[in-house]
Amino acid sequence: MASKTNPIAFLQQVRSEASKVTWPTRRETMISTVMVLIMVFFAALFFFAADQLMGWLIGLILNVGA
Repeated sequence: MASKTNPIAFLQQVRSEASKVTWPTRRETMISTVMVLIMVFFAALFFFAADQLMGWLIGLILNVGA
C-alpha cells in the first residue's frame, strides 16, 4: 500500500525538486527550436517524396494489369 503525502508536503517537495533543475538559457532554447523546425522540414520533405514515389509505383503497377 502506498504511503500518503499531504498536499502541502507534496507541493514543498515539488518546489524543492524544481529548484534543482538546470533551466536552459534563452539562446539555448532558440537554437533548439530552430534545429527542431529544420528537422521537421526535412522529415516532411522526405515523407512527401516517399509518398509521391510510392503513389507513382502503385499507379504504375495497377495500370499494367488494366
